[in-house]
Amino acid sequence: MERFLEKFIRYLQIEKNYSSYTILNYQLDLKDFEKFLGDTALEKVDYLVLRKYLARLKERNLSNRTLNRHLSSLRSFFKFLVREGYLKNNPISSILSPKQERHLPVFLTEEEVVRLIESVIPNDERGLRDRAILETFYSTGMRISELASLNIDDIDFIGGIVKVLGKGKKERLAPIGEKAISSIRSYLDKRKKSSAAIFLNKSGRRITTRGIRNIIYKYIRLAGIKQGISAHTLRHSFATHLLNRGADLRSVQELLGHAHLSTTQIYTHLTTERLKDIYDKTHPRA
Repeated sequence: MERFLEKFIRYLQIEKNYSSYTILNYQLDLKDFEKFLGDTALEKVDYLVLRKYLARLKERNLSNRTLNRHLSSLRSFFKFLVREGYLKNNPISSILSPKQERHLPVFLTEEEVVRLIESVIPNDERGLRDRAILETFYSTGMRISELASLNIDDIDFIGGIVKVLGKGKKERLAPIGEKAISSIRSYLDKRKKSSAAIFLNKSGRRITTRGIRNIIYKYIRLAGIKQGISAHTLRHSFATHLLNRGADLRSVQELLGHAHLSTTQIYTHLTTERLKDIYDKTHPRA
């Protein structure tokens, strides 16, 4: 399986142009399958072998989300092998995916977001950077990885537009608010080190996703925000607040960089209170 795996990874890198993070997940999943197979040749893999592997994964008490990720990796791998002529039949075509659990995203109220951002005291370079990070994150709703990869040239400071490098190295343009732009300007004016990257760590290098998460967790604690909040919560809050104020789902999908509308639809469950409020105000028998 080793040589087929190497060919598949090259295909993901060159033809699919997947990010290194996505490719790493494919490698980990397929290496796990390779370990399960042992000396069994890929040509011998059939429905029963795959069902046995799925049962082995379930014994680890993995979530359905993780099981589906493993199956997705295998589907892509076997589809590639069949298309390239390495295998005649696709053994995974009849395997059904476990039902996906759908957890409602946690989000902050608009007042909590304001409290979070204003918990940063921008009186030095680090404070200005942290304020700019929070403002930009909430203003654009981008992913943390997208925020970390931002360059100065990606922002049109006059037009209020930012170029975002999303999943699969796909670029999109997103609006960025005046408060975020102002915070970024203040930080760059105070910044001592020169770099193409916008946000730098204390060593003067591009900040990592882990560094951004640590900053957000720091101010969540300082602001006294409720428990159970993650760094990603600001992205959920961005989407929820837009929908609550009347934005349409398709626009929010584009702003978030979701490939499928179904991914964005989970946020509609969070706007129930707004719908109830509209109903109470407009229905004659409410």
